[in-house]
Amino acid sequence: MTLKLYYSTGACSLSPHIALREAGLDFTLEKTDLKSKQTASGGDIRTVNPRGYVPTLVLDNGEVLTEGPAIVQWIADQKPGSGLAPPAGTIARYHLMEWLNFITSELHKNYSPLFNPNAPEEYKKLVREALATRYAFVNEKLAGKSYLMGEQFTVADGYLFTVTNWARIVKFDLTPYPNVLAFQERVRHRPHVVEAMKAEGIIK
Repeated sequence: MTLKLYYSTGACSLSPHIALREAGLDFTLEKTDLKSKQTASGGDIRTVNPRGYVPTLVLDNGEVLTEGPAIVQWIADQKPGSGLAPPAGTIARYHLMEWLNFITSELHKNYSPLFNPNAPEEYKKLVREALATRYAFVNEKLAGKSYLMGEQFTVADGYLFTVTNWARIVKFDLTPYPNVLAFQERVRHRPHVVEAMKAEGIIK
C-alpha cells in the first residue's frame, strides 16, 4: 500500500500535495467532489474521513490523517533532510507551527466566507478588512526573505501559497503587498509546485 491523498482541485489540499512532491514520497491521488462527497473511484470520502472534507491522507498502514497543518508536518518528518520542517523540539519548529496556525486561523478561515454566496456583503467587507490586516503583517515578515522562515522553503510556505492563490478567485487585491506577490511568484515556479498544479489541472 502507498500513501493516498484525497484532494479537490485548488482547495487547501494543494498544500500537502506540494509537500508530498517536495519530500519525494510515493503517493497516489484521489480526486474528491466536496459537494457530492464522491471520489473519482466511486467511493464516498466520508467512509475515510467522517467530516467529509479534504485534505485526507491515508498512510501506508491504513492510518488516516486529517487537517492540513498536521498532515504537512507528518510529511516533513518522513524526510528530515528535506528541510520542509525544522527538527522536532527546536525553537525553529515551534516558529513553523506558529506560522501554520496563523495561516489556518487568520488567512484560510477568513477566505471561507468570500466563497459563500449566502454570506452577507457587509460581513464579507469585514472579512476583507481582516485579510488586509493579516496580509500587511505577512508582507512585513517577508521583507528581505525568500520564504517565511528565511531562505529555506518549508511546509508553511506551501500552505501560504495555496491559500493566497484564492485571492485572485475572490478578487482580493494583493498589490499593496509586494513581498507577498514576489513570494507567490517565487513559489509558483518551484518545479514540484508546478508538478502539483499540473496534476490537479490548475495549470496546463
